[in-house]
Parts: sequence; C-alpha cells; structure tokens
Amino acid sequence: MRPDTPAENVDHTAEAARLERTAGLYPEDAEALLLQAAAHLELAGDRAAASTLYDRLLSSADGLENPYLVRALKASNLWEYGHEAEARAIIDGVRAASPRDPAPWVIVAEALESHDELEAAQETFTEGARVLLTDVDEPPYSTHPLLFGRHRVRRMLGVAHDEWDTVADLLHSSPVSLDELHDPKRVWSLGSDNPAELAAEISRLRAELGTFREALSRPFPVAVLHWPAGELAELMAAYPSLAAEYPSHEEHLTTIEGSLRELAASGTANLGIVTGTVPSYEAFAASEGASPGEAELLPQYATTLAARGRAVEWPPQRGVVCWCGSGRGYEGCHGA
Repeated sequence: MRPDTPAENVDHTAEAARLERTAGLYPEDAEALLLQAAAHLELAGDRAAASTLYDRLLSSADGLENPYLVRALKASNLWEYGHEAEARAIIDGVRAASPRDPAPWVIVAEALESHDELEAAQETFTEGARVLLTDVDEPPYSTHPLLFGRHRVRRMLGVAHDEWDTVADLLHSSPVSLDELHDPKRVWSLGSDNPAELAAEISRLRAELGTFREALSRPFPVAVLHWPAGELAELMAAYPSLAAEYPSHEEHLTTIEGSLRELAASGTANLGIVTGTVPSYEAFAASEGASPGEAELLPQYATTLAARGRAVEWPPQRGVVCWCGSGRGYEGCHGA
C-alpha cells in the first residue's frame, strides 16, 4: 500500500502498524519499511508518532543507509505540528552536511517553501544543485525534482532564468511548460464564467496530474543485478547451471555497465544497480517456490531488491566511488 493512497481507502494507522511488524521480521529492510510507516502516520494526523519512528531510526545502532533523508523527513514533520525551532535546526544541519542524495535537499527546501520561506527555499534548492550538478553533463533522474522545485520557487520570487532553469525546462516533458505551470500570476479559473480560462486551467491541471502519475509509475529504479566477486563464486559453486549467465566476474561487471549504458541510450530513466547475496537470493527463490538455479529468477530478484530500496543510482554522482566495489571513483573506473 503506497502512502499516497487516499485516506478514505485505507486505515493509515493500521497500515503503519503492519509495516512496523514487517520491519521486525525483516531487519535488513527496516529502514525503508519504517519510513513508509512514518509516512502513513503523518497522513493519519499522528505526527508525534511519526517523529517517534524517525527518532527510532536515527538512534539505530546499525546505522542508516540514508540518514540525511530521515533527518529531512523528521524536520518537515516537526514543523507541521508546531516544532519550528527544532525543525529549522535540523534543516540547517542537513544543509551543512551537503548530502550527495537529492532527496534530503528537496524535502528541506519544500518544507521552507510551504512555510513561505521562499528566499531560504531558493537558496537550499540552489545549494543542492551546486553540490550535485556542477560539471554534470546530464542531470540524473533523481535530481529532476531538485531542478523543478528550484524553478518553481524562483518563478514565485520573480527571479530571471539562469542556466539551471533552462535545464529544468528541457527536462520537463509535459505539453504545458514549466513557466506556465509555475507562473505566480497563474489564474485559478475553475470558478470562472470564461470558458477559455476554464479550458486553460483544466489543461494545466491535466499536465500536472500526468507528471505526478509518471513519477509514481516508477517509484523505484530499473535495476541491474550485481554480484560481488565472493558472492558470485559462491553462487557458481552452488548453482553451476547459472554459468552461462556469468562466464567470469570481469565479464559480469562489463555486462552491467554495458547494459545500463544501452538502457540510458534508449531513453530509459531512473536506472540503478542492486547488489545480491547468495542467502538473500536463496530466500527469495524459496518464497517464489522456485529453484535458485533457474536463470529466469534473476531479473525478478533484482526487481524485488529495487522495490525494497536497495538500488544504488546509476550513473553515480560525481566523486562517488564506483558501484563495482573497487574503491576507486566511478569516473576513473567503469565510468571511464
């Protein structure tokens, strides 16, 4: 159940409780599950309980994969129920940390925007763009909301377009331009007696709805499965029938990069890599009632890992180590 499901169709409190129970059964997925649970609690209006879940995650002894995302969500939630000072302090901390993930930047900037802190929101969107997109030829799919949000706030402030605003316009695929959607003088004409104004506003609303649906249609990346050398050796020893899929580890790594480049060239956005382990794969096969030696199971396993939030964005952001585990920067490794 997605957190965006209307309240009349789901008991958000019950769904949050179910996700918490599931997190106890699958600790490796607890972070993603508890974040979903917190989202349901926010929709149910129980923002204090949602903050408790965020605190639980932040105090986890095992550490978090996306700590700044959790902090950003906590700040946004706190501000919504009156804890403005604490929210601002967390937002300042997130900005100072300069995370390499666009999601925390977008969340804290939108929190500022929703409380009419437009100058601070614009500065935050711009900081995020500067950290993530300086000297980047093609903005990754995950950074699009950062550029669109920045464009929106700058239009509300009446600031002239700059280079990143132009990039946002080019990335926007809707038939209605960003300039029109984000026009601060936009006329909300649903109550108008003028048929032309009404038709224009309906067109804008359809465009916004289409963009929203497009984002929801791919909530997780199209992911390619990666096996570290030790895991692949163990997999081959246990299931030699998969040898045709993986002639060698070096060829496996080359195939991953080549496949992702082909997908990108074909226009597929939101790409990622998931890393498999033999025990996890065997457990997945058992849950599907299939043999781990069946090659047809591999793409299903990759999709399942991506749906659990296990995907790493491809291509990596500038300065990030390569996905292959070599420890070298992507630009000097498989991105060369």
